[in-house]
Amino acid sequence: MKVCVFAASSSRIDPAYFTVATELGKAFAQEGIHAVYGGGGIGLMGALADAMITAGGNITGVIPGFMQKEGWGHEEVEDMIVTPDMSERKKTIFALSDAAVALPGGVGTLEELTEVITLKQLGLFNKPIIIVNVNGFYDHLITFFDHMVRGNFMRLEHKDIWQIVTTAEEVIPAIRNYTGWIADPKVIARI
Repeated sequence: MKVCVFAASSSRIDPAYFTVATELGKAFAQEGIHAVYGGGGIGLMGALADAMITAGGNITGVIPGFMQKEGWGHEEVEDMIVTPDMSERKKTIFALSDAAVALPGGVGTLEELTEVITLKQLGLFNKPIIIVNVNGFYDHLITFFDHMVRGNFMRLEHKDIWQIVTTAEEVIPAIRNYTGWIADPKVIARI
């Protein structure tokens, strides 16, 4: 199984977030889950990759050429796919993955998460999406999603597109216990 992980590239965040990224990388390696991620060498991306490599796991980085030229890629990730731009990076990551996991992150992580949610809403990514809400990091986003539902910008059924967990230990069971969403999401995509 290949699982994409969206995560922060910042190295100046609360250590609790690094702990979760490291725990997730170790758990993936132990369970034989192949991680696919943005290819970065620092922040939560770097912590995930470091943990995967240290534990003997399989990880694929997908990074745009300009980021690779800047030296932002993880130097020890052997399977590194270089794309021409950010859009191709996401398309490649989504195409390679059997599930998506969002760790805490900045606008790039948010953009990846909302795009994969949109794709699932349209029936183009019919796979598990797990939001790891460490220390309430995603509370405001979840509240905003609820606001969208109350305002009829999304259907109540759309809240079942993603699953929310709070620890790394819950991620793999959430993926494995996923039973699917709506057989034909396009039926309810239009409000």
